[in-house]
Amino acid sequence: MAHRAPSGRAPAAAPAPSRRLARRVLVLFTLSLSCSYLCYSLLCCCGGPAAPRARCPPARSAAAAKKLLQKSRPCGRPPPAEPPGSAAPARRPRDPPAPPAGSPPGSSRPGAKRLPQAIVVGVKKGGTRAVLEFIRVHPDVRALGTEPHFFDRNYDRGLEWYRSLMPRTLDSQITVEKTPSYFVTKEAPRRIFNMSRDTKLIVVVRNPVTRAISDYTQTLSKKPDIPTFEGLSFRNRSLGLVDTSWNAIRIGMYAVHLESWLQYFPLSQIHFVSGEKLITDPAGEMGKVQDFLGIKRVITDKHFYFNKTKGFPCLKKSESSGLPRCLGKSKGRTHVQIDPEVIEQLRDFYRPYNIKFYETVGQDFRWE
Repeated sequence: MAHRAPSGRAPAAAPAPSRRLARRVLVLFTLSLSCSYLCYSLLCCCGGPAAPRARCPPARSAAAAKKLLQKSRPCGRPPPAEPPGSAAPARRPRDPPAPPAGSPPGSSRPGAKRLPQAIVVGVKKGGTRAVLEFIRVHPDVRALGTEPHFFDRNYDRGLEWYRSLMPRTLDSQITVEKTPSYFVTKEAPRRIFNMSRDTKLIVVVRNPVTRAISDYTQTLSKKPDIPTFEGLSFRNRSLGLVDTSWNAIRIGMYAVHLESWLQYFPLSQIHFVSGEKLITDPAGEMGKVQDFLGIKRVITDKHFYFNKTKGFPCLKKSESSGLPRCLGKSKGRTHVQIDPEVIEQLRDFYRPYNIKFYETVGQDFRWE
């Protein structure tokens, strides 16, 4: 006789084996996906070998990698904290621009050494030092203080040696040098032309008789035993034969020397300064020089005062310098006394040369 189950609810049927298996497979699949995603993320963030190139391209440098991670972090990790008290790394400065031509390697000074665009080529004892000192006041001009004598004595040293002597200039500035002996040097015009056919030339001229006496006075101060001015000026004074081989006389034959320059340079590239007007009207003469150089008229009457002791104008004190600037002690010497008849003979000698010079340059200097 079969036993009956006690009264009440019947026992629940046990879950089917197939349902338990399905749940296990689902759990394992979920875990597998989670692990795959975790591994994928770790490999991508850490730059592992299996990371896709399109997602994490290799950084070109440490700085670039750091910048890339700061912009996009697929792993969601925060940027590493800076150690307490540490400052942010300074931005690397840009490389400085290459120095201009003419600058020595490693130089940090502004500007460059350039060959001169303008040269005061003459004449000796005409007022060239005054012109140089006056034009140096201009902010757009840089001038070499000493006389390099490149085109007459040191030409074999080469242009690079010549350039090395020049002051540094900016692109907006003009480089100027002065060597008065160039005007009477036969090779100088050709050599300057070969350097640059665009070079501007400045010639300071003066009454040739007065210039010769000034030249002799300077030589006498250095060599007291030289012959008299009259003895050096004439081969035969009674006949009025002037000794043109004496340099003090030969320099004043301006028309003769100018012919050599006009073979290479047009008259428009040569500016003639009156040595006499440079004393009586320095601002006017320097205004013409500034126009010739193509720069603004900065040097005016306010820059000058007349020094009665020296007998010529000096520069007033500037804002940068508390002292006025006059030429050196060698300038403004008292000339030796010359026989008036000798002076008249020399005037007669120079007259035809002066007239030809006036006609050539189109300017009457009124030395007669």
